[in-house]
Amino acid sequence: MTTGQDQEEKKSGSLKVIYAAIVANLGIAVSKFIVAAITGSAAMMAEGIHSAVDTGNELLLLLGEHNSAKPADAKHPFGYGKEMYFWALIVAMSVFSLGGGLSIYHGYEALRHPEPLTDPRWNYVVLGVSALFEGYSWNLSRKTLNERRKPGASLWQTMRASKDASVFTVFIEDSAALIGLLIAGLGIAIGHALDNPYIDPVASILIGLLLVGAAFTLARETGDLLVGESISPEAIRKVRSVFERDPDIQEVGNLQSMQLGPDEVLLTAAVKFRRGMRIDEVEDVIDRLEKSVAALYPSIKQIYFESGALRSAMA
Repeated sequence: MTTGQDQEEKKSGSLKVIYAAIVANLGIAVSKFIVAAITGSAAMMAEGIHSAVDTGNELLLLLGEHNSAKPADAKHPFGYGKEMYFWALIVAMSVFSLGGGLSIYHGYEALRHPEPLTDPRWNYVVLGVSALFEGYSWNLSRKTLNERRKPGASLWQTMRASKDASVFTVFIEDSAALIGLLIAGLGIAIGHALDNPYIDPVASILIGLLLVGAAFTLARETGDLLVGESISPEAIRKVRSVFERDPDIQEVGNLQSMQLGPDEVLLTAAVKFRRGMRIDEVEDVIDRLEKSVAALYPSIKQIYFESGALRSAMA
């Protein structure tokens, strides 16, 4: 299978995860708001806000996917890959302010003015259906991450190492959604069991705090990528070994990398070529090294050699 086909499959998988999340969250949000209006549940209202925010967030991720695919131009010679990370960071801010902030505020207001408890049956129905939809979306993002999991790595480590912001954003959002559904269900059940109208608003506040935590996790992951995260130390070691094994390379200095997008990496290399080489010979070595590195890590699409090393080779 060619590298281009691999990248197309990854992009298709990312889009599939986003589309599944949009369909699930849109339907869930509408049903939650309707039941929240009927039953007066603060936790259900918080869950409705959560799902509505998630729907908008997935649309932002689609915008990021679209913009990041634009080809490089004179203004952006390294392409638009980091647009995906920018919009993922906007999603993190949205989860923090609209999701977490509104849920906490609504729970606080409900604590100040608790409403009488009503029949919770519809709450349980919607929570159960929501869990099925969210579970499907979460499982899809989990499978996509698992396809990129290294032997011995946990799902959390795979998520942290992922450079595909659309996939790990949906995974974190859906994980928070499933935990939030559990909190909402427990809040409603305990509140009715104890005949206490304050338990449900407390659940709303807890859901808000959960979303704040998810937002900070998203911001940390996307922020690192946005400011220029390197590839893993293991990958750098393997790339270094490619240079060191080449007979025309006498010394390998500093190797620096930057993630430009989910499947695009920039690498700079300070190497010392064999002295006395002609220009055409140096060009052949560079071409050979680029092909060897690309075979090992197809995402490394651009390699820049430090000019001092080139001058020393032709001295």
